[in-house]
Amino acid sequence: MKLFSETKHYLSVYRKFISTSVSEATSFRTSFILMIFMDIFFFLSAILTVDFIYDHVATIGSWKRPQLMFFISFMLTVDHLHMLLLSHNFWRFSDDLKSGNLDFTLLRPLSSIFIVFFRYFKPSSIPNSFISTGTLIYFGMQNGFGPTQWILLPFLVILAFILLALLEFIISCAMFWLVEGLGINFLRMQMQQLSRWPDFIYGYFTKKLLTFGVPVLLIGSGPVHFLLDINNWPYLLGMIVSCIGCFYFLIFLWNRGLNHYDSASS
Repeated sequence: MKLFSETKHYLSVYRKFISTSVSEATSFRTSFILMIFMDIFFFLSAILTVDFIYDHVATIGSWKRPQLMFFISFMLTVDHLHMLLLSHNFWRFSDDLKSGNLDFTLLRPLSSIFIVFFRYFKPSSIPNSFISTGTLIYFGMQNGFGPTQWILLPFLVILAFILLALLEFIISCAMFWLVEGLGINFLRMQMQQLSRWPDFIYGYFTKKLLTFGVPVLLIGSGPVHFLLDINNWPYLLGMIVSCIGCFYFLIFLWNRGLNHYDSASS
């Protein structure tokens, strides 16, 4: 009962976050419209760039066009969720640390992680939801997915998003010690770039490091390998274990960061 009431409370707060973000974004209509076109252009350019490669080669690694295009669509769908729900918050976190505005966040009777990383919603990314979902379904059909794959697909997209978010939260904790968040945010974005390609393009040692050390490659390669061949269930198990491990490491690192935090406003 307590868990239900807390969840309901957090959802009501998040509705307020969304409402405020929508009001703020739509106050500048030209900028809002341009951001919509920017998101759509980014999505289409990423899809068409990979599609263009298959005009010159039959396979990349062991994957033919439908398999790699599904992978790219899957990762762009995860990236779309990231842009919609999280992207603005990392930059605001850096600014709040330097300005001392984080003090007001810590005084609120809610999880500080929730407020810091879910405070700002990006409504201009909403129209891209239809394109990313449609593309994902189209290439899933090209791979001949059965009922099991279609049922698992939305859960695996969410699981991949959770793993990506946890890794980025962990990286962002470095801002407590470095204060200047620009370099940390660019490091975080470079990590995203690594995850946007399948694991088989990397060398043996790099692949092992980015799968077992820092599980970046599991974000996309894990669920896609599993969907293309259910016998690849160790990928799914690895994702679940990584999410659990990253969650507890984040809590530990976040608490250490808060203890180290010295308000800029003091």
